[in-house]
Amino acid sequence: MTTIADARHLYQHIMENLSDPRTQNWFMVRSPAPILLSVGVYLYLVKMGPIWMKSRKAYDLKNTMIIYNICMVLLSLYMFYETLVAAWFNPDFSKACQPVDYSNNPQSLRIASVIWVYYISKLVEFLDTAFFVLRKKNNQITFLHVYHHASMPLWYWLGAKFVPGGESYLVVSLNSFIHIIMYTYYLLAAFGSSMQKYLWWKKYMTKLQLMQFAWFILHSVQVMYIGCGFPRAYMVCQFIFALSQLVLFMNFYLQTYRNQNEIKKAKTS
Repeated sequence: MTTIADARHLYQHIMENLSDPRTQNWFMVRSPAPILLSVGVYLYLVKMGPIWMKSRKAYDLKNTMIIYNICMVLLSLYMFYETLVAAWFNPDFSKACQPVDYSNNPQSLRIASVIWVYYISKLVEFLDTAFFVLRKKNNQITFLHVYHHASMPLWYWLGAKFVPGGESYLVVSLNSFIHIIMYTYYLLAAFGSSMQKYLWWKKYMTKLQLMQFAWFILHSVQVMYIGCGFPRAYMVCQFIFALSQLVLFMNFYLQTYRNQNEIKKAKTS
C-alpha cells in the first residue's frame, strides 16, 4: 500500500530527477504550486468577476487595450522569430522528430528560453479575460475561452519544466504565428467602429486556428510513429489536448458562421 512517504518520494523524483536542470531555477518553473495557484485565481475571478461588475459601470479600456495588443503582437513576433532561427532554419534540427537537447549548447538554450517565454506569455494572456470582465463583455467568456486560457499555462509549465526543447518548439512556433494575426485583429478592433470594415477576415483567422490544431494532431502521430527519444507520453497527451481544442474550435466555427449564414438567408428571403 502506497504511503505518504512513498508519494513524497515519487514527487521528488519526478520534480528533481526527470525535469530539465537548466530551467529548474527559472521563474515559475521549479514547483507546480505557483502555476496551479495562478490558474486557480484565474478561475475564481472568471466566476466572481461578472458578479462583482454586475452593479458597476463597464470600464472604457480603449487605450489600455491598444497598448496591450501592440505588446502582444511584438511578443508573438519575437517568439515566432526565435523558433524560426533556432528550429526551422537550423539544419541540425529535425523537422520530422527532434529529441530534447539538454546540453548548454547555445541553440538548445535558445529554444529552452523561448519555450519558457511562451509559458509566461500564457499567464499574461489572462488579461484577455480580465478585459472582457471589466468591459462587461460576459458573452465572450465562453467555455472554450476559459478552457483554452486555463489549460495552456498548465500545459507549457510541463514543457518548460520537463521538455524545453525538441518537439515542444512546434506549438510555440505555430501558435505565436497565429497570435501575431489574432492580436493584430484585436488591435484594430480596439480602435472602435471605424475599423470594422477592415475586420472582414475574422472567419479566416478561425480557419487558421483549426489548421493549427490539425497540424499538431498529425505531427504528434508522426512523432509517435517515428520515435526519436522525445517522450512518447508527452506526445500522447499533446495529441489528446490538441484534439480537444480542435473539437471545441470547430464547434465555435460552425455555431458562429452557420448562424450568420442563416441570418443572411432570412434577410434576403
